[in-house]
Parts: sequence; C-alpha cells; structure tokens
Amino acid sequence: MTDLASLSISAIREGLQSKQFSCVELTTAALDKAEKLRSLNCFIELSRTAALEDAKQIDSLLKAGKQAPLLGVPVGIKDVICTKGVRTTAGSKILENFIPPYDATVVRKLKIAGTVSIGKLNMDEFAMGSSNENSAYGPVKNPWNPEFVPGGSSGGSAAAVAAGICPITLGTDTGGSIRQPAAFCGIVGLKPTYGRVSRYGVIAYASSLDQVGGFASNVRDCALVIQAICGQDPNDATSVNQPVPDFEKSIGQSVKGLRIGIPREYFVSGLESETESALRKAIATIEGLGAIPVEISLPHTELAVSVYYILAPAEASSNLARYDGIRYGHRASGDLDLKTLYSRSRSEGFGKEVQRRILVGTYVLSSGYYDAYYLKAQKVRSLIVQDFQNAFKDKCDVILAPTAPDVAFKLGERVSDPLKMYLNDIFTIPVNLAGLPGMSLPCGFTSNGLPIGLQLIGKPWDEATLFQVASAYESATEWHTKKPSMNA
Repeated sequence: MTDLASLSISAIREGLQSKQFSCVELTTAALDKAEKLRSLNCFIELSRTAALEDAKQIDSLLKAGKQAPLLGVPVGIKDVICTKGVRTTAGSKILENFIPPYDATVVRKLKIAGTVSIGKLNMDEFAMGSSNENSAYGPVKNPWNPEFVPGGSSGGSAAAVAAGICPITLGTDTGGSIRQPAAFCGIVGLKPTYGRVSRYGVIAYASSLDQVGGFASNVRDCALVIQAICGQDPNDATSVNQPVPDFEKSIGQSVKGLRIGIPREYFVSGLESETESALRKAIATIEGLGAIPVEISLPHTELAVSVYYILAPAEASSNLARYDGIRYGHRASGDLDLKTLYSRSRSEGFGKEVQRRILVGTYVLSSGYYDAYYLKAQKVRSLIVQDFQNAFKDKCDVILAPTAPDVAFKLGERVSDPLKMYLNDIFTIPVNLAGLPGMSLPCGFTSNGLPIGLQLIGKPWDEATLFQVASAYESATEWHTKKPSMNA
C-alpha cells in the first residue's frame, strides 16, 4: 500500500487530479503518521480538526476544477512563524499560551498556493541552537537514528520531512538553522537571499539575519515551496522588490561551463574525514557534468563565528526585551513589585541558552563595550561581505562547501559545551552575515549511516543557479532516494 504521507509534490498533484486519493485521505495520512512517530517529537501542536476541514474545502475546489501550485499539499510550519488561531510558542515556555490573531505573510502565501497546514513544528527556543535540544517542549530526534540530534534550530521541520510525515515544511535560518538540520537529516533545505521572503509574522531572533526558507525531500519540491513564499511584502520593510523567477525552470538545466568556487578556508583540519571525502566526490561528480571547479579564498571565514555571536545576541537582547511579564507571555505569580516581576517572569520563561544570549547581547551593547565589540563586529561583517563579493565578481558563479564540519552528534553530547556547539555553524554563519542564498542537499553517508550535507552558496537574488546546480547533482546521484527506515 502506498504511503501517501511520503509522496512528492508531483505525485500528489497526479494522484489528486486522477482521483487516486482525496485531499482528506492525504491529510489524514500525514496526521496519522505524525501521531505514529510522536516519539521523534517533531510537532509541538497538531491541527487535526482545522487541517481536515481545510482538506474538505480543497476536495471541493478540485471537484470544481480549480488549480493552485501546491493545491492539497500537506505542510508543517516551524513554531516561530505566527498562525492565526493556532498556538505559536517559539519553542519557549514564555509563549506557551500565545495564540496569534493573524497569519504570517509566508503562511498566508502558502494558503493561497493551496497547502494544508497540519501543525506547528518543534524548534530550539527562539531559534537559538544547533541541535534542537533547547526547546521547552523537549528535543527532536533524528529519523535516521533517534539517539542523534536532527540539527537546529529548525530540527522539527527537517525531521518531519526526513521521516516522511509531510513533503514540505517551513523553517527559519539565522546562522544555519535550515541548512544544518537539512544536512543532518539528509534532505534539501534552502535559505533565500535576505529580503527575498517576508519576515512579517515571524517571531524575531536577530532581525538583520533571520530569513524564512523551506525543506523538501528533493530539489524540485524545494523550488516549489520557495516559489510560493517569495516576493516583496509592504508589511516588512526589509523585504525587497526583486523579480521572482520561476525556480522550477532551473530544474534539469545543464551546468556546463559554470564556475564552481571551492573555498580553501572550508576544507581545513577541523573538517571530519568522511565529510571531506564525500564533498571531494561531489565536486568530481559536478565537474563530470561540465562545471569547472575553481579554488577561491574567503579569508575572513575564521572570524564569522565570533562576529555572529556578538551581533546576533545583541539583536536578540533588543528583540526579546518585549517579553516582560506585563503585556503578553508568561507572567510570574504572586504580588510582586515591577522589578521582581520582570526578573522572575523572564527567569522562569526563558531557557538557559536564551538567557545566555540575552546577557551576552546586553553586555556588548552596554556603555563602554559598544565600540569594542558591537561596532568592531559590524566592521568585520563588512569584510566578510566583501570576501563573497570578490569571489563572485571575478572567480565563480556559485560556491560549493560543506554544510557542517561533521554530521549529527548524539543527544546530550554537546549540551554542556556551548563553544563546541556554536562551532557547528562555522560554515553556514558567513552566508547569513553576507545575506546570501544558501542550500544544503545530501551528498553521502558516514560508515554508521548518518547523512552528509553539501552546501551551495549563491550570488544575491540568484537562488535559480542554486536550484540548477543542485538538480544536476541530484540527477547524477542517488543520495536523495535514500530514506530512514521509518520512511522507507
């Protein structure tokens, strides 16, 4: 019997049009599989009643001959993205009872495209983490091996796709939070250019870095979900009026003559040997398709993590100041004076990692330290941007690199070592600092069966070339066809 929840978007389209199954049956299959795989802890909230009601309406539209790009496709939404009438917690106790009165722009766009939202996906609290162990609702487990992390902060989004619960999900990426979990879970994930997708209705972590993107089990499906959410939004001053190409048209195009930049700073001693071997084979495969590998240098790469952990916490300190126990969110009980109410509400509501980053951010913004840390970090960020500009101007069309220095690690293994955890994002953070589009796709497995991710980095607004190169590589390999046993 066909596992409806594991179907690709093209198979869903075909099945719905030919009446092999209904949208209600498809949605029920996704919800049932989510329940069956509750042990993975992908979802914070499942919306069974609302999803089945939406599915009934879509079946009526299908019967009337209506069409939409993603009509009837089940989707999961990262719990940092507001959904009208559906609890949205950002993975935090401080928002455990928050029900937004409106939809985020990306949610509204997915509804217009015809998707059915089945629920809200687990995540690191306020998107702060690389392992999805910082959630107030418990860690997410990797479908390839439940003893390992799925990556973070969008761990629930990646795990739900890898487990075959739904074909596409939304996540956010501030320093690698789409690409790193995509790599750890063996699927495709793309962070668009900063400003390509509206952030309206996305609970802010670091506003100059956050960007919404998508996950899928293959490149074409990823292109379709990204297509649906792109475009300028008058509600978001940082969204940019840039033409949105038809990303699906990039699928299947030749890569002959494209220059693929290989940054020497990304192939260093800290790179795990099996990861490097898989990457080298991927480079050879793409070269065999007619692309031209070119060694490039991104000399300020080693400073990116330090810059990020000054700038992102600084912005978080400002953005999270609104959670004070007064207006909304968790409020400490008792007859407390104002200062004690603030302190106790925030101490009870925020987890340790969020508290750590708020404290760091407040420190670097404080009088006497602003110039020494925050201002200096902004200047180094400009140098990182220039590194990419120089590479794309003269040397290459797209950059190929590891997504992470190693693969998924065991649950609990790095919780007590924040620095080691932070270094896991060393290859993804520079892309956010420069505002560039970045994608991860599977390129192999370790000897113990864990996925390895390949990262593609593009010029600003050039997601199309990423889809072009990714689809060419995907067509020449079989990594995307490998599924964990629960999605075999």
